[in-house]
Amino acid sequence: MDVRTTIDQVVRASYGRLVAFLAARSRDVAGAEDALAEAFQAALVTWPRTGVPEKPEAWLLVTARRRLIDAARHARVHAAAAPSLLAAAAEAQEMTEGELEFPDERLKLLFVCAHPAIDPNVHTPLMLQTVLGLDAARIAAAFLVQPSAMGQRLTRAKAKIRDARVAFELPCAAELPQRLDAVLGAIYAAYGTGWEDVKGADRRRDSLAAEAIALGRLLLRMMPHEPEVKGLLALMLHCAARCAARRSANGQYLPLTEQDTTLWSRPLIDEAEQLLWAAERAGRIGRYQLEAAIQSAHAGRARTGRTDWESIALLYEGLVSHAPGIGALVGRAAAVAEARDAATAWSLLQMIPAEAVASYQPYWALAAHLLKRLGQTTQSADAYRRAIGLSEDSALRAFLTAQMPAMP
Repeated sequence: MDVRTTIDQVVRASYGRLVAFLAARSRDVAGAEDALAEAFQAALVTWPRTGVPEKPEAWLLVTARRRLIDAARHARVHAAAAPSLLAAAAEAQEMTEGELEFPDERLKLLFVCAHPAIDPNVHTPLMLQTVLGLDAARIAAAFLVQPSAMGQRLTRAKAKIRDARVAFELPCAAELPQRLDAVLGAIYAAYGTGWEDVKGADRRRDSLAAEAIALGRLLLRMMPHEPEVKGLLALMLHCAARCAARRSANGQYLPLTEQDTTLWSRPLIDEAEQLLWAAERAGRIGRYQLEAAIQSAHAGRARTGRTDWESIALLYEGLVSHAPGIGALVGRAAAVAEARDAATAWSLLQMIPAEAVASYQPYWALAAHLLKRLGQTTQSADAYRRAIGLSEDSALRAFLTAQMPAMP
């Protein structure tokens, strides 16, 4: 295995853990990211000559730690951090020589990023970048804002952590619920980003869905009585259960309604159902439980051979009342179209502000479908072209192109 491949694998598997471990000691997220970037550059120069070390993560930690110590020695603002950095450098050195594994600090950093001193609007984007390694452009696309604006928000948030000396420790039990929603949002957004990369073409993104599920499991161990944690994990597992059915044998995109249910993972569905039932017993309904319940209703097709669209439409009504986001509003319209009629669904879709969906691909795909059913051929074709232009996946573009109505 060549050096570049090894480094790519470490980035995919451990970027978040490395940044979290470094930042927990230095209290400087941006500095930790910069030091780690320098360590990766050093590896590209050193490893071809010396060989890939037995524990590449530990080597990178030691190297990044030394960069942070050098920065601390040359900047008064970091002077107080130098003793702890020196101790941590020795700790990392021991990891290269012994059997120790460096701890997983990602959950800690997720809750740090949700600190009340940081602008709530940047909590989730900050987690996506620092813990999960997404770039500002990808995060901006997820939040439907300009990359430059998102980059500025993230830079300010990291400066706040550094300058305010935000504590890198888990908040007390009473404070956890105040920060939990942002943490759940980041994990779900990471899962969604990985889920979109069906082909695995982006080697950083192809492991994000699995990483998000792993974080969900860690969070459940930490907060076993929180129903929304169970709801989120159930939601991700229900979606993951359908991975093998999302493409035909020749790589064509298959919408959920056309997927072969025999390819769905029964063990993952069963685990998701058990989590959802346990969450419901708590008697505190929330967004992720409702979204998981929607996916559970879809999973019912594997047992009955039919989709209960009326139940799904009612669940979407509940979701919209709890969390009226763009995704929920579009999903409700799609369910209503199947359960009732296209005209009612189209009226619901038109209630969404145009500026909110200008670059939201699912909106345009659904609009094209509804307009086609309503016989508005020209408008449908325009919407299809918009949806195709917003689709990154070539198989999805091909599917949408095939759905376009023939022009008279």
